[in-house]
Amino acid sequence: MSLPPLRLARPEEAEALAALVGRAYAAYLPVIGRRPAPMDDDYAARIAAGQAWVLEAEDGGLAGLLVLEVAGSHLWLENVAVDPARQRAGLGRALMRFVGGEALRRGLPEVRLLTNERMERNLAFYARLGFAELERREEKGFRRVYMAIPAERLAG
Repeated sequence: MSLPPLRLARPEEAEALAALVGRAYAAYLPVIGRRPAPMDDDYAARIAAGQAWVLEAEDGGLAGLLVLEVAGSHLWLENVAVDPARQRAGLGRALMRFVGGEALRRGLPEVRLLTNERMERNLAFYARLGFAELERREEKGFRRVYMAIPAERLAG
């Protein structure tokens, strides 16, 4: 699937990003028993830092978002979210290809992320893309799974 160009989020979109994340992660509330960490992120700060990317929908709304950070020798994928009304249409895979390409553009050979171990759908998705599990640990009351993939493989 080819995406329209992603762009950096604008300051006035912070609330829209938080709302999209709220919709995208709502199904996980009963699964993990508390708010997933991305629901409490500071999207205004992410935008100000140039870390939040958005995918606009045809109707002008937001179809998806990425939060990316340079972390030493790799690109850290802090968050990927697709509006639930647009899920299962290949947007997640296309966003992940963008992440791989962005890592390569920045000269970073690897992409890393974490997810909650109870988010089985996410774990399966990342495994299908080729992510390898690095470790599992408990942090801030969450059981987290850390994963990595070579950027070149993710970019496809």
